[in-house]
Amino acid sequence: MTLRAALSILALLLLAGCVSGGTGDPLASREGRAQAARAYVQLGLGYLQQGLTGQAKVPLGQALALDNHDSDAHAALALVYQAEGEPALAERHFRQALQASTGTTRIRNNYGSFLYAQGRFAEAEQMFRLASADTLYPERSRVFENLGLTALRLDRRDQAHAYLHKALQLDQRQPKALLEMAELSYENRHYVPARDYYDRFSQLSDHDARSLLLGSRLARVFDQQGTVAELGQQLHRLYPGTPEYQQYLSEQR
Repeated sequence: MTLRAALSILALLLLAGCVSGGTGDPLASREGRAQAARAYVQLGLGYLQQGLTGQAKVPLGQALALDNHDSDAHAALALVYQAEGEPALAERHFRQALQASTGTTRIRNNYGSFLYAQGRFAEAEQMFRLASADTLYPERSRVFENLGLTALRLDRRDQAHAYLHKALQLDQRQPKALLEMAELSYENRHYVPARDYYDRFSQLSDHDARSLLLGSRLARVFDQQGTVAELGQQLHRLYPGTPEYQQYLSEQR
């Protein structure tokens, strides 16, 4: 539901209440309250997507006023507080959302991402594993990508490889997973698959300092000195003060 659609639903609900008087109040029925709450949540998420976290809290608070156990409203508020740098409040609402919904996959994945951002990798892994069990979840490939990134943080590189491979089986167009697989393959001296993963990544994403350094290393393996120099020039132009550029320079000596 878009922001405009959410506003339209709320306007229609309010208009219906005005036209019919007190006896026909659409918020008097469970269905009417549920419909209004959904619209309020979508309105809040629309504001959040625009970076208007303060405005987002108003409709989300109205959704919770209709139903204090609305898992979607709690989950949306968790994202708002996460964006505002309020981890304690974000976690409280994530937990309330999980309790209210008995743990939907989307909420588990978002909560896992929050825990990952907080550096709580073992807890994040637990959430992602629970989310990965839902074989019908449309974003399941993202869950396995998250599991792979978390395993890397926990220094479980073989496990990370397995998770990232699964993520790419589910969706081949995942730049993060492709870059990590290229890095892991390079570290294991599997240079041909590393180059394949890297080339696929390059078709989907812009480069940062890390990917440029990896590209220069792969080019050196395959004796592509022109590419090595070209990527080095990009590092010098775009990321001159980074550790990646200093590493590149040290590898040319």
